[in-house]
Amino acid sequence: MIRVATEADSKLVQEHWLAFNDEVHDAPWRDSDVDDFAPEVSLLAGDDGVIALTKRGTRVWFVDVLYVRPEARDRGIGAELVRAAEEHVGPDAVLELEVLESNTGARRLYDRLGFRTVDRTLYLEVKPATAKAPTIGAVHVQNDDADKVQRDATKVLRREPEVTAGDGWTRVDAQPDELRNLARELSFTAGVSVALSLEDGAVVRYVLFDRGSMVDEYLSVPEYFGELPPGDVMALGANPTVVARLTNADPARVRAVARTASSPSELPPADELYGQIAEVLGVQP
Repeated sequence: MIRVATEADSKLVQEHWLAFNDEVHDAPWRDSDVDDFAPEVSLLAGDDGVIALTKRGTRVWFVDVLYVRPEARDRGIGAELVRAAEEHVGPDAVLELEVLESNTGARRLYDRLGFRTVDRTLYLEVKPATAKAPTIGAVHVQNDDADKVQRDATKVLRREPEVTAGDGWTRVDAQPDELRNLARELSFTAGVSVALSLEDGAVVRYVLFDRGSMVDEYLSVPEYFGELPPGDVMALGANPTVVARLTNADPARVRAVARTASSPSELPPADELYGQIAEVLGVQP
């Protein structure tokens, strides 16, 4: 027998409300519901369940809660409470409610009773920003005349960079956004140059130039910075033949070390890979 709750039933209505909240957990990011539950109208099925309503407009009655004690379920009480609510609000009224996607039992009941979905609540949990490691790198010029390389680099950068002579290569320090252009410009006079960088502390890139033309580019995780067409993904793999011809590197070592993957976790730690590729090319990391 369904009846309208009176003031004397307020404690029972509150108990049903608290039991519902204990059983049906809201999204973890939301604040807990207040304990002082005061709907406009509550209908009780004895001590077994409740449907609570609040009017939200000329025609709309919102179902604050529909709850049936676990021991009284599978007897049709939930459906009886909804039908009693329909009779109470009268013809031309509309019952609205919210239900969690995870509450499959309640959703089946509402579907069976004729409720229809008119909107959905979506959420996006904003993650705290993760600080990325800085990009580091240098341009390596296939010329052991460090003074000449420094003069040429100074013309390009319009400042005097730090230059270190090596075994057949000269290393030029530059800012991350300067590496590619500096390598290209220096290759006009040196013949071969390579910009080698460790980006975001996660991926390794080299760009190889020969007399002003880019002849090979490698990125350890081709789609690290965003999705690419399949052809572009393939193009960012190392070309061992070209690298060997221009740097005298062992092509088998280039193939073994300069591998690509779909994520950094599939490769050696990026700083180690950076050092390994520098070693294969014969330059100072």
